[in-house]
Amino acid sequence: MSDNREVFTNFALITQLSIHMLTPIFLCVAIGLAVDKYFGTSVTVFFLIVGILAGGRNAYVLAMNATKKGKKKKADYISQEYKNSKKEK
Repeated sequence: MSDNREVFTNFALITQLSIHMLTPIFLCVAIGLAVDKYFGTSVTVFFLIVGILAGGRNAYVLAMNATKKGKKKKADYISQEYKNSKKEK
């Protein structure tokens, strides 16, 4: 059961990463297209680059937070095992 839980956790993390990457890209492209249509300019590429940078930053922050949680969970597990082994002696 623990193995399934880890699989689902990883699947959720991958899904979150993709959503955090794609949402700013699509929103910035939509804003760029709206500005192009309204003002008759060509700034969609600028907004696309801003969206890619924002999505990359979001994915980086999410990955770093997930890594910290994973390390903390592993450290807590090791600490608990150490306490259990001390009790048994």
